[in-house]
Amino acid sequence: MILNLFRRFVLMAIALPLAAFGARKLSDAVEKRRGPNRATRMLRQGADTLQGFRKPKKRRFSFR
Repeated sequence: MILNLFRRFVLMAIALPLAAFGARKLSDAVEKRRGPNRATRMLRQGADTLQGFRKPKKRRFSFR
């Protein structure tokens, strides 16, 4: 049980951010050669999803 917990922690703490970093770098490299396109946009969105980035919600009655 402790081994499974440790494995899950390593996956979430190391492997996922590393995969997101790699997807961003690959997207940047492809954009430098070919310009922005659908593939680079999908790579960047995938990296955002892995890291949990979300656009902040617009509040309906916000005064800021």
